[in-house]
Amino acid sequence: MFLLAAEGGESTHNPIIPIWQEIVVGSVAFAVLCFVLMKFVFPRMEQTFQARVDAIEGGIKRAEAAQAEANQLLEQYRAQLAEARNDAARIRDDARADAEGIRQDILVKAREESDRIIAAGKEQLAAERATIVRELRTEVGTIAVDLASKIVGESLADEARRKGTVDRFLTDLESTGAR
Repeated sequence: MFLLAAEGGESTHNPIIPIWQEIVVGSVAFAVLCFVLMKFVFPRMEQTFQARVDAIEGGIKRAEAAQAEANQLLEQYRAQLAEARNDAARIRDDARADAEGIRQDILVKAREESDRIIAAGKEQLAAERATIVRELRTEVGTIAVDLASKIVGESLADEARRKGTVDRFLTDLESTGAR
């Protein structure tokens, strides 16, 4: 140790206490470093930190607003769904009522048509019956006159006599059939 001090030509100095020039240079460098950090770096870091805080808080607020809007839309959807169900039930009931009314109208028209067809059929049957009775009377009359002519042995060719004989015969037949 003494050798080093002798070589440097300086007096011995205490290694625990630094040299005053180093303290001055270190202090100036530290001050410049602090100035640069405070002037440029810390404000930039603060801006970045604040932007990040704003982004996080803004994201949370936007998420809360979106959640509130989603809840509101869900409630609107549920209300619309309930209204649609009510409308569907009302429409279904109206359709059933309309269907029942249409069914009743069709039944009434079918009954009317059936009654009309039955009445027309009865009229047609009555007309055919009258025609058949007329034809049968004529045929039975002709046969009766022919038989009577053969039995009596005289000609019943006279129309008036023939008609009177046929009518009498048919009247007798009807009265016999009614008993």
